[in-house]
Amino acid sequence: MGNTFLILLLVAAMIATVVALVRGVVAFLKTTEEDLKGDGVGPSASSVKQNKAMMHRVIFQAVAILIVVVLLASSRG
Repeated sequence: MGNTFLILLLVAAMIATVVALVRGVVAFLKTTEEDLKGDGVGPSASSVKQNKAMMHRVIFQAVAILIVVVLLASSRG
């Protein structure tokens, strides 16, 4: 029963990782020349969106890895 819940969480974390990856790639593809040149004051809105999407991807990957570690640890005992 506990493993089933962890497996469902793992699948959800993997799906969230893929969604965040796709959102980041789409944001990257929508980058315009004006975004790249910038005004020198700070990051563009596109850069911020890309960074957020990729940070979410990293967080979801870490959660998925932790769930796998817990699953492996629980299967040993």
